[in-house]
Amino acid sequence: MFKRIGGIFWALLFLAVPVLGVATFAISPFYDHWLPKDVSTHGAAIDSLFYFILVLTGVVFVVTEFLLFWFMWKYDRNNQEGHATYIQGSHTLEVVWTIIPAATLVFLAIYQMNAWADVKMRRPSMAPTVEVIARQFEWRLRYPGRDGTLGTADDLFVVNDLHLPVDEDVLIQLKSMDVLHSFFLPNLRIKQDAVPGMKIPVWFKAREVGQFDIVCAELCGWGHYKMKGRVTFESRPEFESWLERKYAEQQATQPPAEADVAAE
Repeated sequence: MFKRIGGIFWALLFLAVPVLGVATFAISPFYDHWLPKDVSTHGAAIDSLFYFILVLTGVVFVVTEFLLFWFMWKYDRNNQEGHATYIQGSHTLEVVWTIIPAATLVFLAIYQMNAWADVKMRRPSMAPTVEVIARQFEWRLRYPGRDGTLGTADDLFVVNDLHLPVDEDVLIQLKSMDVLHSFFLPNLRIKQDAVPGMKIPVWFKAREVGQFDIVCAELCGWGHYKMKGRVTFESRPEFESWLERKYAEQQATQPPAEADVAAE
């Protein structure tokens, strides 16, 4: 009797896994424990791909767990007469359960090609808006100066405070000064590794003003937890005004040029 109850308990426990798992996913959005707000033009395609894969794998997960429950319930050792019988395997069955996952992966590879191309291949034809340099444990930002060219004497340097214009294409030149980092903008569905020795282009367009997180999604050392910045999207006039303020602050902290010293 007690063994029978024990068998039922374990069967119901395995049944609770898919039930509670699906319930958790169903109620999470109502408690604000879900994907962060999307403010990018390409985010809808990324989210659509995520949900498609989630549903596909979720159905397989639920079916598998229910089959496990059914076999534990139906073939409970304490409720059977006689000895168990065994099979040595089925070549046909092995081929089938190899082909189905392989075909599914090929389908997913084709299904996501357009979303991948938008984010990783169709680079806008423009000069970099800003250079983002990952460094333990901060984001160093370099804007082109008034000459509009990166790498010149009038470049503007900022740390952890990225400002960008809204409703405009943005091209970031991503680099790393030391180890592998990962430039992650959750609200723009952007995640790109920063690899030492490489210049990696990252592009997107924000469709809403506001301030959002920049985080490192790669364990990069003891201070990884504090490698956090912010990105602010604002109108073009507000962005230009912010640049001018930062130029003035930077110039105020620089030593006078040699020509100015000679004139004095």
